Amino acid sequence: MKNMLRPALVLFVLLSALTGIVYPLAVTGAAQAVFPAQAAGSLVLRNGALVGSALIGQSFSDPKHFWGRPSATSPMPNNAGASGGSNLGPLNPALVDAVKGRVEALRAADPGNTVPVPIDLVTASASGLDPHISPAAAHYQAARVAREHKLPADRVEQLINEHTERAFLGLLGEPRVNVLELNLALDALDAAP
Repeated sequence: MKNMLRPALVLFVLLSALTGIVYPLAVTGAAQAVFPAQAAGSLVLRNGALVGSALIGQSFSDPKHFWGRPSATSPMPNNAGASGGSNLGPLNPALVDAVKGRVEALRAADPGNTVPVPIDLVTASASGLDPHISPAAAHYQAARVAREHKLPADRVEQLINEHTERAFLGLLGEPRVNVLELNLALDALDAAP
């Protein structure tokens, strides 16, 4: 028994050190060397102050800002420690009520807008942390944002187009707009003389 136990324990300790210490340190070191910004969390800084991450959505409720996807995380929206969707099926009355409430809130914020509400403005993503919206969702909100900022609507539309990320290599993914970066660009317009 002793002859079998010793090699098993040595192998256990060796593999634990290799997979629990050496490998994570090597991967972290390589990531920090090759992709330092991404390895640090893709943090967004403005004037030396941390304003968020390009990878995690933030809640914007002020009518002068673009609003992102709803978040199903708890106990607060966009909680990176509780990533996950609502797991409500399409026929679940709770999901139907939540979507109706979100549509009503969007309509109340911009009563003159009669365009159909894009689905990504009323449903949460699978992670609950999505920082992007579709270009259609951004364009849906453009008139409200332009009015609140007292900007020409075509200037806000141009800003959306400038911040629309295209599919990777023209093939992978869908066009998308990072809400935080779009709102920061919008705020920079306000601050410009």
